[in-house]
Amino acid sequence: MAPPPPTSPTVSQPVIDSASAASIQTQPIAFVSEHLPWRHTFISLRVPNFRIFAIGHFVAVIALWMQRIAQDWLVLELSGSVTAVGITVALQFMPSLLLGPWGGMMADRFAKRRILILCQSLAAVLAAALAVLALTGVIEVWHVYLIALLLGLVTVLDQPARQVFVNELVGPRYLRNAISVNSTTFQLGGLIGPALAGLLLTAVGAGWAFAANALACCSTVTMLLLLRKDQLFLSAPAPKKKGMLREGLQYALSKPTIYWPWLMAGFISVFAMSLPVLLAAFADHVYDVGAGGYGLLNALVALGALAGAVASTRRRQLRLRSVVFCAGMYGLMLCLAALAPSMVWFSVVMVLSGFWCLMFLTGSNQLVQISSNMGIRGRVMSLYIMVLIGGQAIGGPMLGWIAEHVDPHVALMVSGGVPALAAVTVGVVLARKGELALRVDLKDRRHPLRIISREAYAPRPEGAG
Repeated sequence: MAPPPPTSPTVSQPVIDSASAASIQTQPIAFVSEHLPWRHTFISLRVPNFRIFAIGHFVAVIALWMQRIAQDWLVLELSGSVTAVGITVALQFMPSLLLGPWGGMMADRFAKRRILILCQSLAAVLAAALAVLALTGVIEVWHVYLIALLLGLVTVLDQPARQVFVNELVGPRYLRNAISVNSTTFQLGGLIGPALAGLLLTAVGAGWAFAANALACCSTVTMLLLLRKDQLFLSAPAPKKKGMLREGLQYALSKPTIYWPWLMAGFISVFAMSLPVLLAAFADHVYDVGAGGYGLLNALVALGALAGAVASTRRRQLRLRSVVFCAGMYGLMLCLAALAPSMVWFSVVMVLSGFWCLMFLTGSNQLVQISSNMGIRGRVMSLYIMVLIGGQAIGGPMLGWIAEHVDPHVALMVSGGVPALAAVTVGVVLARKGELALRVDLKDRRHPLRIISREAYAPRPEGAG
């Protein structure tokens, strides 16, 4: 039975004046502080439309991860160059960096469901083409480059529409939970997909992984067609007018709960989101574990990310400072991985890296979405995705070059060190603006470190009661 609809189809946004701007940066968002019991961890799946969408998304994500792993390993085999793997990543994400805001404008103006059906149909054709080239043995590196670029163009339209469509499936009442469920689905697929890709690469080659993704895209189209349109929380399309992109940018920059996550997403994207490129270098040049080992390392990252996605559904409050903290912890884990003395320890730290990465990504996504009104959310999310995905177009080749021409360990240290330093810097800025202090109390086993107001931290004067 479907849950009752929310009392209002939209979420009102508070007006923030200059006097309260500093404190709002570190305060929880008031309407997302409900603590659900464990039986409601995945409560958004009670919505029939979202349940159908989640099933199709889960199948598609498994196949997508299979294609990503197979694609990167195929390029490494064909070229023998980690830099070439980075170039593939860059071509796939460069369109989002250049055209991302345009995709958000389209998501605000047109029906999201129709956009997704179109994009998944195109993705199926491209995956099928890649499968045919690989299975016939005529594939070359430039073929992969071209299809990666075309897939990137599809992503420009697909991602903003997909992000906003979640709200149309569940409404504002279950939005936070639905975002976390989506992340859980993505990471569970990321756990299964790389493992299957490793088996396929070893047994029959990359072509069948591409074919599986083509079929999965077709299943996603089918699921989208099965949705009940009368149960969608449809938002009125934004009217066409001049300055729509500028309006979205100005709106986002006026809200600290949007632009600070943007900034941290930029550092994470450029330096720490091209982890598969570095894992290819470690699997091939450091540990010599081949395609199976490469798939295993990616699966371990996804295992940690799955735990992080489930943990994110249990967040009682969503704070900006916790999002920044998670970004810093992800950077720290990558630094520790660069210092790992063996593959066993490296694998353990990869699980922890996946956990903190997903805690940051989910928290950041939730904070940006719930801070945006529906009429402009497509443009806001497209700018966020432009930073998060487009940054990888810069980071992929850069880290691949460092791994190939300097050392994989140095590349991984850079990958984690820069975001960690950025998180510390942003944390200090937020603490000063919010008048916060770090209290250390080793006697408190549950909370040895706590962030509190400086006023509460200051010692009381002599004689005070």
